[in-house]
Amino acid sequence: MGSISAGSRGHVVCVPYPLQGHINPMLKLAKLLHHKGFQVTFVNTQYNHNRLLRSRGPHALDGLPDFRFETIPDGLPPSDADVSQDMSALCVSSTKSCLAPLLNLIHKLNDMTTSSDVPPVTCIVSDGAMSFTLDAAEEFGIPNVLFWTSSSCGILGFMNCRQLVERGLTLVKDESYFKNGFLETAVDWIPGMKNVRLKDLPAVLPSTDENKIMIDFLIRETERSPRASAVVLNTFDPFEKDVLDALSSFLPPIYTIGPLPLHADQIEDDSLKSIGTNLWKEQPGCLEWLNTQEPNSVVFVNFGSITVMTPQQLVEFAWGLANSGKPFLWIIRPDLVVGDSAVLPPEFAIKTKDRYMLASWCPQEQILKHPSIGGFLTHCGWNSTLESVGGGVPMICWPFFADQMMNCRYCCTEWGIGMEIDNNVKRDEVEKLVRELMEGVKGKEMKKKVMDWKTKAEEAVKPGGSSHQNLDKLIADVLLPGNV
Repeated sequence: MGSISAGSRGHVVCVPYPLQGHINPMLKLAKLLHHKGFQVTFVNTQYNHNRLLRSRGPHALDGLPDFRFETIPDGLPPSDADVSQDMSALCVSSTKSCLAPLLNLIHKLNDMTTSSDVPPVTCIVSDGAMSFTLDAAEEFGIPNVLFWTSSSCGILGFMNCRQLVERGLTLVKDESYFKNGFLETAVDWIPGMKNVRLKDLPAVLPSTDENKIMIDFLIRETERSPRASAVVLNTFDPFEKDVLDALSSFLPPIYTIGPLPLHADQIEDDSLKSIGTNLWKEQPGCLEWLNTQEPNSVVFVNFGSITVMTPQQLVEFAWGLANSGKPFLWIIRPDLVVGDSAVLPPEFAIKTKDRYMLASWCPQEQILKHPSIGGFLTHCGWNSTLESVGGGVPMICWPFFADQMMNCRYCCTEWGIGMEIDNNVKRDEVEKLVRELMEGVKGKEMKKKVMDWKTKAEEAVKPGGSSHQNLDKLIADVLLPGNV
């Protein structure tokens, strides 16, 4: 991988949205930019900074001389909790409270140039949902790249929030709409999308005050995107071509640089690789247990950092996995179950003796690359989807919110690498789909297709590939000092 020329060294400030699924890809992009020669300042909220120190140790964020971690407050009341914060509260507080602290931080970083060899801040790369950074960039006269960490198909759904509101299709009024077939209505009026239903769109939600806040926030953030110097997407061109063409018609220049897990794997600097962002402490032993299992035999079960379920849904998943007869590794976060601890019936342990492992958190990227993993039961978050493609692992999809429904739809209908499970999960369906995933005709077809996509993804991030070239273009066209 190349680097920027000496004497034109840039200093990028990276500002992720303060949730695990947004921090992870931003850190990968930050590492790639550092590897290309940039000074990096990575800005977490104080709440997440404290969580990282608890999960990874007191020196985990010491970084490198030219890869620094800084913090800004998130505007919410102080807390020592070890859970993901409420999203609607974060949306309100980040919009109102984060700009001034970021301006102060950039002033501080620029003042350091007189007493050290730290170059002044030359550009900002921020999450697409942290668009207050656009105001900061304009004040300092530097470029601001928005990095939307969702899938491109999910982003196109977000971008149509206002149209959904005007059509009266957001904030579904009562539960009957979830049972009468209304949400199965085909959506044929969004350019670049096909085979999409109302239920797949991220802004078609039950009518609550929290959901109204989320929709208003999405409209605000997406409609500010055209002010950016450029937009970065964690995808690769063949995967979402039609959607990318549609987005390119109304957004600033788009640079596809994914899949970032595969792209960042090319970095050989061990000190950079060691910098991690898991907000939960990884439980040891997962990889060691997988080493004892047969190739392609294990179902990996992980619903990400935000998904929550009822105690009954937990039990249905548990018995479906137990009755499938397949070995499984199941990640159960402490806050996975709504209002309760995750308690499995005693009979479950007896039924599954010697063929399962439970853990509270794990190094998912490494898990999905392990030869014993044969399938992935997932919430279909975008990071998980790309990591599954990178590992050549087919999926059972149980989406929860945001772009996950759209990711699920594309996995199942466009890419042929997933099977959807009903939100009202039942053990018989879980058992049936797990068996099909691991040994059925459909499972074999999905395995072949996901291996084909894995090959295309690897080609995209290799030197000369589209994503590899796009990163170099992003640096040359937008991020180097002097570009505004």
